[in-house]
Amino acid sequence: MSILDRDALAASPLADLHALASELSIDGYRRLRKAELIDAILTRQGGEVRGDDDASDEEEERSTSRRRRGRRGGRARSGSRDDEEATGASDEDEEPAAERTEETDEPAERAPRRRSGRAAAERTPEKEEADVVVEGEVELLANGSGFLRVNPPEPSEDDVYVSAAQVKRCELVPGDRISGPRRPPRRSERFASLIRVDTINGRPADEVADSTRFDDLPAAFPTERFRLGSDDPTLKAIEWLTPFGQGSRVAIVGPPRAGKTEALKRLAATLSAQEGIQLSLVLAGVRPEEIAEWQAGPVAPVAAVSFAASADTQAQTIERAVDQARRLAARGSHAVVLIDTLSGLQPHAARKLLASARNIADGGSLTVIATANEPLGGETTVIALDALLASTGRFPAVDLLGSWTLRAELLVGDAGAEAIARARMEAVEG
Repeated sequence: MSILDRDALAASPLADLHALASELSIDGYRRLRKAELIDAILTRQGGEVRGDDDASDEEEERSTSRRRRGRRGGRARSGSRDDEEATGASDEDEEPAAERTEETDEPAERAPRRRSGRAAAERTPEKEEADVVVEGEVELLANGSGFLRVNPPEPSEDDVYVSAAQVKRCELVPGDRISGPRRPPRRSERFASLIRVDTINGRPADEVADSTRFDDLPAAFPTERFRLGSDDPTLKAIEWLTPFGQGSRVAIVGPPRAGKTEALKRLAATLSAQEGIQLSLVLAGVRPEEIAEWQAGPVAPVAAVSFAASADTQAQTIERAVDQARRLAARGSHAVVLIDTLSGLQPHAARKLLASARNIADGGSLTVIATANEPLGGETTVIALDALLASTGRFPAVDLLGSWTLRAELLVGDAGAEAIARARMEAVEG
């Protein structure tokens, strides 16, 4: 980590200072004013150190500030929250999460903690352990954070927590082998935390971070079709009349009770049996009963929230799954994300998530297959379902007039594209 001077720190936003303070293991940094936080960072980096008189003056000023905040009461506390929201700072992204219990098979890996202002004073040099460099394999959790497993794949007490901010910054994916120094667990923490990522799969982490961003990778129209090979009438109609391939943006659309979720389930079962793809499923805005049904199926969701969740929460749940798939695609893998549903999201958020799908020229791919009430725009394949046909049990319930595939000839050849056009023409004449 490079040493920053006072001027560079003063010009940095508060959110960046919080992230840096977290990596430097500065206790209670969220309670510090910006000037105090800069002093603490410089001191920890071995930079400028204030004298005793300055420290006394600073402590006196801090005490006065606390008395003033106490008189202001709730308004001061509200202002503090507003400052965090304005800078985009959040405990989940910037502080090693000792404040949450992770949703894993392991019991209560992090217990809630709230420290008093004396926490820094209580820690003595004798209690501090020297930074130890650890190496292991990354396992990611549903909330975006993860663990460095020192003896993969089995968990152990020596595993090290990796914050969501580090996962995102270094674009880590499951199975990456990383190394870096750890700090010992603080009070009420069960696991040590990774201070920073030094290497990823034997390469310096900064080299991996400086590689081309996913959004800047050259995209091409899909050319490798997914061959479903199913006897199911709906899947046969999808494969031959609305084909899609690696890197496609697919929307399964139709009114309520048109069978969108059922079609996605059948696609999930077929795709889960194919080799060479990284398949993941995320549920957002669905019924609780549907979550239970999906969990009992061939593809369990990596994350799920019901329709009771806000539109922002639904979007964030899907975004975490898509971000992980983007990292896989950037490494050359072929990832497929199934989403049920995009209907509860704001239109811009839904289009942004769908837009992540692409076929990377001479590289990997990310395919997104999502249900929605109607097309969002930007799809390469739209599978429209007919509610009347589905309700009367007439399958396949694919609406050929509302369905289409962009540049279908790249997937099925010119003859196949002509056959699709003739089938649509017959549907119009019929």
